Amino acid sequence: MVDPAVNSISPGKDDLESKNDEKKKEGEHLDPEFFSCLLQPSSPDSDPNYIGIRRVLLYRKAQAGVLRRKDWRCNGKGYVAYRNYLNRLRNGDSLQTPSRPSTPGQSGRWVPSPSPLSPNFEADSWSTSRDVRSSTRALSHRTSFSSNASDIEYPRKKGEFAYSFVGMHCIFDQCKTMVTVIKFGHMSSDLLAYGASDGSLTVCTVSTQPSILHKLTGHTKDVTDFDFSTNNQYIASSSLDKTLRVWDILKGLCMRVIYGVSSQLCIRFHPVNNNFLSVGNGNKEIMVFNFSTGRAIQKSKFDSEVTAMDHDHTGQLIFCGDSQGCVYTVSMNSHTGAVSRCHRTKSKHKSPVTTVQYRTFSLLAGGPVLLTLNRDGSLSFFSVTLEVQGYLTLRCALKLAPRLHNIRASFCPLLSLEKGEYIVAGSEDTNVYFYDLTKPRHTCVNKLQGHSYPVIGIAWNHGENLLASSDFGGTVIVWNRAKTN
Repeated sequence: MVDPAVNSISPGKDDLESKNDEKKKEGEHLDPEFFSCLLQPSSPDSDPNYIGIRRVLLYRKAQAGVLRRKDWRCNGKGYVAYRNYLNRLRNGDSLQTPSRPSTPGQSGRWVPSPSPLSPNFEADSWSTSRDVRSSTRALSHRTSFSSNASDIEYPRKKGEFAYSFVGMHCIFDQCKTMVTVIKFGHMSSDLLAYGASDGSLTVCTVSTQPSILHKLTGHTKDVTDFDFSTNNQYIASSSLDKTLRVWDILKGLCMRVIYGVSSQLCIRFHPVNNNFLSVGNGNKEIMVFNFSTGRAIQKSKFDSEVTAMDHDHTGQLIFCGDSQGCVYTVSMNSHTGAVSRCHRTKSKHKSPVTTVQYRTFSLLAGGPVLLTLNRDGSLSFFSVTLEVQGYLTLRCALKLAPRLHNIRASFCPLLSLEKGEYIVAGSEDTNVYFYDLTKPRHTCVNKLQGHSYPVIGIAWNHGENLLASSDFGGTVIVWNRAKTN
């Protein structure tokens, strides 16, 4: 309790006037102690404890306001800008923008820059089409919520940050079949490649002038996965035709074909030693190949087909998922390529794993994390204990609508001012959804509309300003993310 002897003493009128005069002389009227003394009750019958508590609360409230306004002044902005900022968030809650239908686009064409609309306009959710290309910068202040299963829209909380986009950067629609996997080059913001169900691999550039560099043909069935080498000189791809292929990007030629006995489902270059290729196949095993010779070095057996995989940043661990929904941690020797199973995380959902993605750090977990997505819509978020050979601990899970196709998901870029954990995923309803795993009730924080078919693949570039998505109809859209401070 607060000492009554101290807090029952109310400042006299003369003291307040003298103190106010001093502040005027100094040009300051923002002393929290002055406000708390001025606003506390001066009745002699008031409870001393109540007076003391009220004074403390008023002091803290005034101090918080003073610090906020000082922070705005330090950034070159005054109180008027601070007031307008608060009013802008408050007044935009009732405004909504309906979505618009989409129409087919043209291969690799530029999309015009967004044109500003009315200054009072703020969108409820960012909706776009290939005919309507304009938006506003106010999109970063408004977005829409959707439920995790039925995608019902909810009003958003004031000032909540979400991933906003200002338009389509470019569109590639020369492919006539489903684009099964899409990726940007290693540490690249320009190089983009995607594989399709007709067995083709398309390599593009998306920076100054979007264009197709090469169309790599050789696979006779669906391209299930591919990976860039560290220097972005080579691509290794896997396919349902039971072969692995190594491509030279600059020449646009196939360097090597490795034949297997079953469908090749996922593939990764070793992040440290690019001479190793790790491949998961339909024969319930992970095999390690020598990139230079194409010969198998090591293999490890599993309980079911290995459908998705990813390396950690050191290359000493492989995380993979199988067709029964289980997730494995596999240790790998960076010098010899030897692999051995370490841990197995069972799943209640007997559904194939379509996405396994590792991230070195997460604000939510405070360390490395792993993201997995099953075809039945079960999205899991694990923390990784590197000290115990990559032991996985489930931190949170999300149940999305079931998928008919091998739809993929991805981590979103880290936010500097928001301690959420954002995930982006495709959907059968032709939309791209953004989820915050820290909000179980209103998990969906934004969605992008523009595809005409189910969205299959998702990929961020290295600069994290472009998001690429592919659909069942063969269209690839590169979205331009809004700039954030």
